[in-house]
Amino acid sequence: MIIGTPLSYNATKILLLGSGELGKEFTIEAQRLGIEVIAVDSYQYAPAQQVAHRYYVVDMKDGRQIKNIVYREKPDFIVPEIEAIDTLMLLELEKEGFNVVPSAKATNYTMNRIGIRKLAAEEVGLKTSKYRFASDIETYRKAVGEIGLPAVVKPVMSSSGKGQSIVREESEIDKAWHYAQENARGKGGEVIIEEFIDFDFEITLLTVRTKNQGTVFCEPIGHIQVDGDYWESWQPQPMSEKALEKAKEIAKKITDELGGYGIFGCELFVKGDEVWFNEISPRPHDTGMTTMVSQYMSEFELHLRAILGLPVDTSMVVPAAASYCFHAPDWGVAPAYEGIDKALAVPNTKIRIFGKPTTRPKRRMGVALAIGQSIEEARNRAKAAASHIRVML
Repeated sequence: MIIGTPLSYNATKILLLGSGELGKEFTIEAQRLGIEVIAVDSYQYAPAQQVAHRYYVVDMKDGRQIKNIVYREKPDFIVPEIEAIDTLMLLELEKEGFNVVPSAKATNYTMNRIGIRKLAAEEVGLKTSKYRFASDIETYRKAVGEIGLPAVVKPVMSSSGKGQSIVREESEIDKAWHYAQENARGKGGEVIIEEFIDFDFEITLLTVRTKNQGTVFCEPIGHIQVDGDYWESWQPQPMSEKALEKAKEIAKKITDELGGYGIFGCELFVKGDEVWFNEISPRPHDTGMTTMVSQYMSEFELHLRAILGLPVDTSMVVPAAASYCFHAPDWGVAPAYEGIDKALAVPNTKIRIFGKPTTRPKRRMGVALAIGQSIEEARNRAKAAASHIRVML
């Protein structure tokens, strides 16, 4: 691996598709190694655009616009950071010789819950919850009856838990359908109906596919979601050795099938020694922000190193770490933040403000990070720090 000089004829270029808070941290890591980063998103002043060498604002689902940028910039690596992209265009670019990270196949399968669930359950043979798909309300009602209550209903195309709900009573069935339609990416569409797994906890197993070290794993990350969206995470999540080995086996099988090099966030349900595959993202995972204080290399540095073919180290350097998000209360522009001094007075904490230019109700605007001698101590510190931050509109 030879890295050139940014903004020069020999620059090593990364085109980042999606410029959120995860992309911002990845951009910073790339620039530490002298890599030129071009950040693309659908709105101006997205977090990664604020630290990239330059940026573009386009319709991320318009493949022609993305292609024009690729042809102009001629990047060494195309790194998707979000799911709402024209992934068929990425397949075309990969055939033309461009390096899509971790692979165009991975981005194409994982952006659609139909594709990744069928791949995992029907082709790879992983253990998953029972599921059905429905594109109209009558088929949907029938599918809910076949799965039984409680059931989980999600749009097949969405992100950050948008449109997801748990149906526990018959009176909630139609409400969940409409909620999924209203919050799907695009204008409604198909939904997935899943068996509700009565799991003990859910984990993210960060899985790194490397050129020279094979597949390596970070310590499991426990997390809590609210309305399907990540709210809090901690590392390591205690679990039995048997369950951990099953989790690693599942993660390796699905990532081997998807291919390429980089980090994957594999979401799994765990009950005792049993493990079910849930979802996977072929990029750094929001719950993995805890690795910014827990590991020698954060998930962002691991992703970059795996892409470049450099050595990786997934070891933790503290007994326990945690993250806790803080959110916007309403719609607004140019928010301000109060209480940072009180937040950082909590021992062993850090604050990351993403710098998003606009707000909406419950939009994630930043995260508190903490370390401790135990998971409980780290979680309490992160929550206490986050509670002091007030997003002012």
